Amino acid sequence: MSKKIFLVAGARPNFIKIAPLINELKNSNIEFKLVHTGQHYDYNMSKVFFDDLGIPEPDIHLNVGSASHAVQTANIMIEFEKVILNEKPLLVVVVGDVNSTIACALVAKKLNIKIAHVEAGLRSFDQKMPEETNRILTDQISDFLFTTEYSAEVNLNKEGIDQNKIYFVGNIMIDSLIRNLKRVEDDKNYKKFGLKRGKYALVTIHRPSNVDLKDDLIKIIKMLNYTQEKIKVFFPIHPRTKKNLKKFNLENTLKNSNIILSEPIGYLDFLNLMMNSKFIVTDSGGIQEEASYLKIPVLTLRENTERPITIEKGTNEIIGDNYEKFKNYIDEIISDKYKNGQDIEKWDGNTAKRIIEIIKENLF
Repeated sequence: MSKKIFLVAGARPNFIKIAPLINELKNSNIEFKLVHTGQHYDYNMSKVFFDDLGIPEPDIHLNVGSASHAVQTANIMIEFEKVILNEKPLLVVVVGDVNSTIACALVAKKLNIKIAHVEAGLRSFDQKMPEETNRILTDQISDFLFTTEYSAEVNLNKEGIDQNKIYFVGNIMIDSLIRNLKRVEDDKNYKKFGLKRGKYALVTIHRPSNVDLKDDLIKIIKMLNYTQEKIKVFFPIHPRTKKNLKKFNLENTLKNSNIILSEPIGYLDFLNLMMNSKFIVTDSGGIQEEASYLKIPVLTLRENTERPITIEKGTNEIIGDNYEKFKNYIDEIISDKYKNGQDIEKWDGNTAKRIIEIIKENLF
């Protein structure tokens, strides 16, 4: 077995979390290889993120692409096993909660290769979420569990995970954000979309629970139409959302001069749009964290969150599909009466450094 680390990325959020590890490993004497499973196969959903984050061309492409959960997970396992048997790494590092996370962790476990899970212990307690299954199973078989907030450690303790495997290291997504803030803070990129600083709401909606059924999508549209009555709306549309708007013949419901629709955009442009927005409406997990760090109000269109610190100390509120609650918070934000948020422990840009130090102490 070689003293080499595999870093696994599959979906767009993974890339943001992998980038700080790559930067840290470049400054160490540890050999590593980047594996891209290809779970996100659209150019705007992955390649542009690699470019923006300065991630090198992956050493290994699995080229799995999109499919059902079962087919995609199985295909990743089949292709990753071939690579593992040939390369024999000492450690496989997986991040987040996508199908690539659990698939590659399972392969490593079956072949007695150690696993590190970055962003371990987060729980929505919603078994209908595919990500929740991925999180729970990955944590059960991991050797190093790196957590972002205190609630994660509590969850892992309740699930019987050995305390010696758990490390509170902070939020690696914030490492990427801090590193790249300097690159965009003076940019006026938002202007190219016809926007003014602090005069627009940024919207991202992509979860199946919000966009796969017509009635749910109509509820979202109703909320966005209320929002555009108060402020300009900028909405980069995820491919899944775009497809379903067309499928349900709802495309014209968002045709309004105060709603600007765009294709998915790169990480740096999106970061610039976040930091200059008045507030954010989302169903993303990571954006709850990024907005909280930036102290930008964020309204989450989900019934729960696996990131409770973003509510307790951050700028997040859970809305679900409650239209009246949504309207009330919009009005609070517009009138500058919304909560300000606080600094969150270890969200300081040094998470990747802590992770690599722990790995070196234990394995090298």
